[in-house]
Amino acid sequence: MSQLMPTQSQGAGNFATFDLSRVPSPCFVVDEVALRQNLEILHAVSQASGAEILLALKAFSMWSLAPLVRTYLSGACASGLWEAKLAKAHYGGQITSYAPAFKASEFDEIANLSDHIVFNSPAQVARFGAQAQQAGAAIGLRINPQHSEGGVEKYDPCAAGSRLGQPLSDITKLPDLVSGLHMHSLCEQGFAPLARTVEAIEPFLQAHKQQLQWLNLGGGHLITRPDYDRDGLVQLLTRLRDTLDVQVYLELGTSVAFDAGILVGEILDVMDNDGPVAIVDISATCHMPDVLEAPYRPALLGEPASGGQSVSLGGPSCLAGDVIGAYAFDALPQAGQRLAFLDQAHYSMVKTSTFNGIALPSIAIWNSQSDALRMVKQFDYGDFESRLS
Repeated sequence: MSQLMPTQSQGAGNFATFDLSRVPSPCFVVDEVALRQNLEILHAVSQASGAEILLALKAFSMWSLAPLVRTYLSGACASGLWEAKLAKAHYGGQITSYAPAFKASEFDEIANLSDHIVFNSPAQVARFGAQAQQAGAAIGLRINPQHSEGGVEKYDPCAAGSRLGQPLSDITKLPDLVSGLHMHSLCEQGFAPLARTVEAIEPFLQAHKQQLQWLNLGGGHLITRPDYDRDGLVQLLTRLRDTLDVQVYLELGTSVAFDAGILVGEILDVMDNDGPVAIVDISATCHMPDVLEAPYRPALLGEPASGGQSVSLGGPSCLAGDVIGAYAFDALPQAGQRLAFLDQAHYSMVKTSTFNGIALPSIAIWNSQSDALRMVKQFDYGDFESRLS
């Protein structure tokens, strides 16, 4: 077996032993052991391929764990000024900044914080490229491969009319200041979609390789999932590095925090309307918005594989559609009963809101080996009030 292949799945098994009553409700709990296991896998891929791996702060920006992250990764990528400032303050290493469009009032500060700046269009390069160059940042252009691998259109940067990246067919010559290219067209996918995308853009890369010093393949690569073909990935990254003579980068978010966290909640009430309906203090719209936006059904810790009592779980907000989904319970749940949704460390935590005055979940770090638990953040009314005026 390759050293890059996993021995077991991560996440749910660790949390099966966690006492949900140890934390306030609602609360995100991140297992630093599972996080380290993911980081070790990514570090092994980096070492074997020569690729630099950056943390995508848009997916996981829990900076209390930055000391652990920066032990294994090369830096962070930011989607704007605030994330770039967070990267500089806590993560160190290389900082890459990309936005669909930069604001003139923020650009000088972004440029001075960033090692690489990726522009979304040649027009943005023309407007801001000289400032970026003066600040010492390497200049990149995001390309739209025009090769769609996404299953859901709203998450597909290659969908018709996409605003993300310059369409490959529109580029005859790269702007002179550009020294690297960036692409990001996957969403929590395996190796095969990446391989097909690279095959589609490789003629373009080869045609412009004399100008290129680096290539950023973005994110959406679920490298820490047990069935990911990491050996295939290493071979591809190594080949691109050698044939194009470039430094290759990956920007990973989900892979870093995959199966490393849960969202703990509590049953507030159980009613009946064409079947049992439980109101919980976890809101889909406030705490897990991808449940409604993707949409998807998050896994519930301890849900029986078959049988049981089916219960619809919904949040405490006034939004009629604040429904998480139908779940099986061994028996009809009762008010005060705890529950937890799996794999909630990435994206859920960064997207929480206080719509309807709903409280933000607390944040805790757990070590599944030592059983040590520490609360790192609890929110109160002041956090809600301070966002308003």
